[in-house]
Amino acid sequence: MELRHFRYALAVAEELHFTRAAQRLGIAQPALSQQIRQLEEEFGTQLFHRLTRGVELTEAGRALLPYARAALAAADEGTAAVRRAAKGELGQLRIGFTGSASFNPVVSGTIGRFRDAYPEVELDLQEQVTSMLLRSLREGRIQLAFGRAADDETDGLRRIALPEESLWAALPAKHRLAGSGRIDLASLAADPFILYPRANGRLLYDAIVAACGRAGFSPRIVQEAPQMASTVNLVAAGVGVALVPASMRLLQAPSVSYVELSTPGTVASLSLVQGPDLLMTASVRNFIRCLDEAKRDHAPVEQNACSA
Repeated sequence: MELRHFRYALAVAEELHFTRAAQRLGIAQPALSQQIRQLEEEFGTQLFHRLTRGVELTEAGRALLPYARAALAAADEGTAAVRRAAKGELGQLRIGFTGSASFNPVVSGTIGRFRDAYPEVELDLQEQVTSMLLRSLREGRIQLAFGRAADDETDGLRRIALPEESLWAALPAKHRLAGSGRIDLASLAADPFILYPRANGRLLYDAIVAACGRAGFSPRIVQEAPQMASTVNLVAAGVGVALVPASMRLLQAPSVSYVELSTPGTVASLSLVQGPDLLMTASVRNFIRCLDEAKRDHAPVEQNACSA
């Protein structure tokens, strides 16, 4: 029994005439009659009474109709779903991100664009540190990741750079320089520093240490914090000062003052890292297209802007 048998039976049931049904289906009338006989043999009962000027449904034929229609409708829906999934309009996309990446306007703009353009794709968003994100990518648990990875940490993976962000000083509200317009990094040489652990992702750690080195000092690290949010909380508690990407200023804490640095070259890098080619699906390609559009704006984006 095949779907075409149901399609043929429905045509005959609606036309109540083999010749008209055959013309509607675009097949020869003897071939249609043979297909209906095969279906009746499959069921072991007649579906139609053959009359002089047409046919009429038997009780068995009437019982078949709603199920035949449902089967054909389900097949059409399944075909449409497969085609939409192939275009990246259905399914699931697994994306990882670091805590600080979630504050970046390009990241939030990309996710917003994608949700608006592809509402039926389920986004599975997972927050992890950079080192764990890279492991999850290589093991296929996620398909994409926004992280701060060094070049040699992404061997075998593809990386799309996002615009660099300036690093700002996060200072306790009672700090001597809190509320200043701009400060030189060297002015923090004597302060205790809170840093993101290098084991979690060395790019940001190394960028901060290198910036301090160019300013003429080595930071006195008194505390490490596994996430940027906890770094800011420790600054609020007066544990020390920290350098954070500019977008982290969105994390407002009443006891923290964010101050711009005048020292050139104090930047934080962020990128979207893709998993192995096996994970390159239509949804991944669509997400990257949304990222390209958000990068051009370099700001939170308007709704429904991503090309489907």
